[in-house]
Amino acid sequence: MEGWFNIDRSHARWPFYIMFTYLNPSVREKLIRQDKLFRINAAGELLDMESSPTLGALVINLLGPIPLPLSMPETSCQAQWYASVRSTELDQVEELAEKLRKNEGQNLFATLARPMAVNSVLIIGDALKSENPLVRVHSNCLTGDVFGSQRCECGPQLDSAIKAMSEEKSGGVIVYMAGHEGRGIGLWAKAATYILQDSGENTYQANQSLGLPADSRDFSDAAALLLHFIGNRPMRLLTNNPKKIDDLTRAGLTRMSVQKHIAGITPWNRHYLYAKKEWGHLIQGDDLENGPSD
Repeated sequence: MEGWFNIDRSHARWPFYIMFTYLNPSVREKLIRQDKLFRINAAGELLDMESSPTLGALVINLLGPIPLPLSMPETSCQAQWYASVRSTELDQVEELAEKLRKNEGQNLFATLARPMAVNSVLIIGDALKSENPLVRVHSNCLTGDVFGSQRCECGPQLDSAIKAMSEEKSGGVIVYMAGHEGRGIGLWAKAATYILQDSGENTYQANQSLGLPADSRDFSDAAALLLHFIGNRPMRLLTNNPKKIDDLTRAGLTRMSVQKHIAGITPWNRHYLYAKKEWGHLIQGDDLENGPSD
């Protein structure tokens, strides 16, 4: 363990040294040589690995592609996985890295990585060659995506998107936003909103009762990733969320068409979905009435 936190501040790639304090520097250099470690800007353009990012500019670091066989409830397919993280979030671990260099132990790795929200891109099939690929920008939801909760439709939406992409010859692209739990408020606050919802508030009112925005998600990383992998060309965005559409459009994705994405309606989440409809989501009353009866 000794020496793994010995970071040379004079190194030209100091931000990357922060992220990879737990990797042998020779492994990091090997990843760069193999084009498995690279960075892009907000326009999706590749950046020089030797230069320091401009202060305040959006810079995203990516690792991949990594072959990832997927087995979902309704389909199985092969994807190429890229992990991504903002340079600004890497900078936040600098102070931690200072402390960790003086200590030892495997438990320190989790402490170092905790501030970083690592997003993911899944390339399914020949999406990068498609003239009009399917795209899903999916906000992470531990309760729905992992636990299978029926209080929302997040898990079924993710499963449905991957199934649709695996069935199309052109495939598709999933951008999975790790820092979006509870529309951006985090899992702890989301748990509190569930208690408030059980007392009669809807999902947006519960956020606001905590003094938090109804929707604080930032889709600029997703836009940069899509601009890098697909570019500003036709794509079919699977979403019902007008904020997501507006944010991605303002970021430069002006040739999207929107494909309504209804899945997983249950008696548990119908009230939640009606709140989304009232908030402006592209959901019709008929969509909700066609789900299971209470």
